[in-house]
Parts: sequence; structure tokens; C-alpha cells
Amino acid sequence: MLLGLLLIAVAAVSWGTTGAIMTLLSREAAASPLLVGWSRLAIAAPGLVFAAALTARRGSPHAARRPWPSAADLPLCAALGLAMAAYQVCFFRAVTLVGVAAAALLAICSAPLLIAILAALFLGERLTPLVRLSLGMAVAGTALLVVGPRGLGEVAGHFGLGALLALGAGVSYAVYAVAAKGLLARVTPLAVSAITFALAAAFLAPALLVEPAPARALAAGWPLLLYLGLGPTAVAYALFTTGLNRVPATAAGIVSLLEPLTATTLGLLVFGERLGALGTAGALLLLAALTLLTAARK
Repeated sequence: MLLGLLLIAVAAVSWGTTGAIMTLLSREAAASPLLVGWSRLAIAAPGLVFAAALTARRGSPHAARRPWPSAADLPLCAALGLAMAAYQVCFFRAVTLVGVAAAALLAICSAPLLIAILAALFLGERLTPLVRLSLGMAVAGTALLVVGPRGLGEVAGHFGLGALLALGAGVSYAVYAVAAKGLLARVTPLAVSAITFALAAAFLAPALLVEPAPARALAAGWPLLLYLGLGPTAVAYALFTTGLNRVPATAAGIVSLLEPLTATTLGLLVFGERLGALGTAGALLLLAALTLLTAARK
């Protein structure tokens, strides 16, 4: 249980670096969010497929699980790929409409609640009182953490379509987490990650047709894109899927909230942002929620 939480925590911290990387790519390579989203999927997919194939050839340590999905698993695999692709489209487009703060607030804070609801409905996971309390604390802490450095006025501004898209990103992430948890009962973790990113990259590939001068942006930003595809994507999602195999989906969703904590820390150290009183309170509340979750799961 604790190992699974640790793997997911490492993945979440890695995801927290993507905002800084995307800021640099936008500034130095003029790369659009959609192009960056597709690139991270396309770079991660081949490595994950190769690792899954190598594991299958050597023999999986998960004796009761198949090295690759069967024909019966194709609908669930398609749901994983679509959810991952939809997250990229919804979240990055929402950022352009309502800004990073509001998009992150709606997407990241809605995901744990949606995961808890979906896990209870489809996976039969029980929400104990302590888990419910840690869930509420985590969501409240993340809200304060995202709002704190920017102020309520910016977050309360322009919702509309952007808000719906940000919520759509939260739904996409929740569907991914719950569908992956269901597939992990029959398929090895690496294979689940590989098929998810391969399908997601394929689903998003047509978006390149509407991108202005994608080759120029890719050539200018390839070192950062390579890091983004290998580190916070291929390795991080492999760790997340492996950790998800060991813990309930609801716990995974709460621990994943370390992502905005990491992003805010990088903002303070690298980009000179101020956390503020609300942000500090949110960070402390989030850490308290994670501590409570670990105690509850023991």
C-alpha cells in the first residue's frame, strides 16, 4: 500500500514540472499547448510500447495477468486512449480561455471527487469516513493552493466554455484512472500505459493538420519536448499505473494532488511567484490530507 502511494507521489511531483516546461516551450519555441500535448504523447508511446514488449518477451512477474490486452479489452483500451487524448485537448484549450489558475482549479480539484464517485459506482470501492474527510481536505487545500498565488478575482472571472472544458479535463482524468484500475486486474501495468499513450497519440494526430508551422516549433523545442515525453510522461505514467495497481483509485486521486503543490513550488523558486497566506494554508491542508489518507489506509 505505502509503496503504491510512493510511486504515485513521485509521478505527481514529476507532473508538477510540466507547467514550467510548457511555459518555456511557449516562450522559446512558440509551441502551442495542443502541439505540446500531442508531442508528449507521441514521444512517450514508443518507449512504453518497447518496454511492454520487452517485459512480455522475458515473462511478466504478474503471472495472473496477460502481457497485452485481449480483444475483449479493446473497448476499455479505447476509453483509456480517448480519456488521455481528451484531457490534453480540454485542459490546454481551457487554459487559453480562462487562464492557468481557473483551468487548474476546476480540472485538478474536480478529478478526485469524480474518481471517488466513479470508483464507488464501477469498482465497488467503499468511502470510509476518514477517506471522505481526507478527500474533502485535499480538494479544499488544492483550491487554496491554486487560488493563493493569484487571488480570487482572477479565478472568479471568465468561466463559460473554458470552465466546461476544464471540468471536462477533470472528467477525462477520472475516467482514465478508473478505467486503468479496471484493466489492471487482467493486464500488466506497462501494457496499460503503452496502449493508453499509443492510442491517445493516434487520436490527437489529426490536430497537427490545423497547427501553423508545427515542424518549426518541434525543431526549436525538441530538448524540452524530449524531457517532457520521457520524464513527466513515459516514466511518470508507468510509475502511476504501477502504483495504481497497489492502491484504490480514490487514494491515487488524492495523492495525485501533489502535482499542483510541486507546480506552485517551482513557481516560487523559478518564476518568482508569491504563495500568499491562502496558498500556504492550502499547502499545509493538502499535506495534512495526505498524512490522514496514509493513516486511514493502514
